[in-house]
Amino acid sequence: MEYDWSAGDLAFRDEVREFLAAKLTPELRRAGRLATSVYPDHEASMEWQHILHERGWAAPAWPVEHGGCDWSLTKHYIFQRESALAGAPALSPMGIKMVAPAIIAFGTQEQKAFYLPRILTGEVFFCQGYSEPEAGSDLAALTMAAVDDGEDFVCTGSKIWTTHATEANWIFCLVRTSRTGKKQQGITFLLIDMTSPGVEIRPLVMTSGEQVQNQVFFDNVRVPKANVLGRIDDGWTVAKYLLVHERGGAAAPWLQVMAQDIATAAARQPGPDGNPLLDDRAFAAKLADLRIRTEVLEILEFRTISAMAQGKNAGPASSMLKILATELSQKLTELALEAAGPSGRVYQPHATMPGGPIAQFAPPADGYHSGADWQAVAPLRYFNDRAGSIYAGSNEIQRNILAKAALGL
Repeated sequence: MEYDWSAGDLAFRDEVREFLAAKLTPELRRAGRLATSVYPDHEASMEWQHILHERGWAAPAWPVEHGGCDWSLTKHYIFQRESALAGAPALSPMGIKMVAPAIIAFGTQEQKAFYLPRILTGEVFFCQGYSEPEAGSDLAALTMAAVDDGEDFVCTGSKIWTTHATEANWIFCLVRTSRTGKKQQGITFLLIDMTSPGVEIRPLVMTSGEQVQNQVFFDNVRVPKANVLGRIDDGWTVAKYLLVHERGGAAAPWLQVMAQDIATAAARQPGPDGNPLLDDRAFAAKLADLRIRTEVLEILEFRTISAMAQGKNAGPASSMLKILATELSQKLTELALEAAGPSGRVYQPHATMPGGPIAQFAPPADGYHSGADWQAVAPLRYFNDRAGSIYAGSNEIQRNILAKAALGL
């Protein structure tokens, strides 16, 4: 394949750069730079979504008739790449990138008309209800019950690791509507209003101290059957479709930014001998290895884009890219923590912009923190990134997919 950008691609890249330079305020860039996980400060993320929506770029991958852009796959990649390089805060993926494509593919005309425009404006903000205390990687083992009661389902059970449940007003859930046949059968994809009576949210405190994840309880919650996405008992089909979107995207640019930030910091940070840490041969070798790996990952992303542009299915490539990207991200956060030195061992979340409230932490009255901002961010990113190889289907599951699809095992 040809890896060089075309003249049209370069013109589009310049258009995106001009837009980002004009619209990304210092506050929004700060939110992107000081984010402690894949989920940035919620208010900053929503502000950036509103700005993108005004330009018509909030959901470029959607069909044009629903508010998307008639872009090539290459232009989508360029947009994501330039956004990463410019330090734009990420948008929450649960609505725009995950449930919305499922609504477009499986929803009724009424569902599309109600949800899609409201997802774009942020009036409807979704969280994801998949995992349960006894059904994580083995998602088909879920037990949250939805009992048929005329025009409604009555839902009882709980979901866990629900990101931004306290900010969301809707949740998309996989629920058990039948117990006959294989465990993948009898599952229904349901859209539930979070303000419904019987819904209770309990925040979970992560190792970073952030309250981004939650457990959500459903006690006889009535949900209209009109909120079923796809067919009753066939929610597994919708879920598999959605997971492909959850695992997609351009990871390499974000990781390249992380590597460059480490290099910039290490050029100023003193090493064991008092000289700049970047001059330490052992540290420099680890950084060089990771930077090479980010370049390889980008080439693999280019290859996948090229194949999809020719109408081919990404197939197991999405699993391969998910494994490589999340494990490389973990290595980068480990190296950043090493570069942060003693200041990176201090718990000082007030110097960051986390994705949720910090539990039981009182910052100093004068706002003092040890070291630079990036040194305060490093340990929180390290803790949060441990989940990268688990969410969106654990990397062990992805390797099983590759073994079957690519190796025929």
